[in-house]
Amino acid sequence: MTSAMPLEGRTAIVTGASSGIGRAIAQHLGNAGAHVFLSGRTAASMEDSKKTIEEAGGKADVITADVRDVAQVRSLIDSAVDATGRLDIMVNNAGLSYPAPILEGDPEEWRSMLETNILALLVGCQAAVKAMRACAAEGQIVNISSVAAQRSNSGVYGSTKHAVSSISSSLRDELENDTIRVTNVMPGAIATNFARNFDQEFVETMVKMAGMDVKVKKGERLPPEVLETLASKMKQLLGDPNDVAKAVLFAVTQPIEVNIADIVVRPPKSMNVPH
Repeated sequence: MTSAMPLEGRTAIVTGASSGIGRAIAQHLGNAGAHVFLSGRTAASMEDSKKTIEEAGGKADVITADVRDVAQVRSLIDSAVDATGRLDIMVNNAGLSYPAPILEGDPEEWRSMLETNILALLVGCQAAVKAMRACAAEGQIVNISSVAAQRSNSGVYGSTKHAVSSISSSLRDELENDTIRVTNVMPGAIATNFARNFDQEFVETMVKMAGMDVKVKKGERLPPEVLETLASKMKQLLGDPNDVAKAVLFAVTQPIEVNIADIVVRPPKSMNVPH
């Protein structure tokens, strides 16, 4: 194993890898030598990432899946193990937010957040540990939480991220006697399509602050070039997905004796985002 490829020979899974933070994490892990299995619901963008990883000399596979389906999460992990014989890194990144006030919220949107942000992560953790134990891996589980978990009034979305942080801590205790480590990563405001379900006026204001004239429709993804411009022009308020990916790479390349429990990655200035 060379320093240039610290993850050579290891298998990694990244959920929510279609865009944003998940896509960046998958590419950084692939560039570090891991065989990455990208999972998400948008195949085309993951195929682009797969090509990028392979052009850099890495290995990648794309598995389209809906993590709200327990069977699909388990099948994702089985597919990676069947293909490579092992699992070393599990990144539970898939997540979504519907930032309506509780009194105005849609229970079906709450259900989507609970199933994606909590249930899928729990199932991913459970199945990953089983796979890592089976191949005696020095495993790394990375759960993507949020700085919203640091606030007591961060709404329903924040509540799901409080749960993620609690799950990470509880699982870490359960794995103290295993060669499996758990890292909880809490990003702040990052330039991704995560905010596509936010209030339209809020998103439009952010785009205008970056000097762009782009029509924004609630629920629709912003073009990659718009996100890149936001990240480059608003560095004080918006972080870059690659910064989160670098933090994940740092955590999973530490010796197994080192337990990186929590990492906060945020821009210099805090932002009162909707909740």
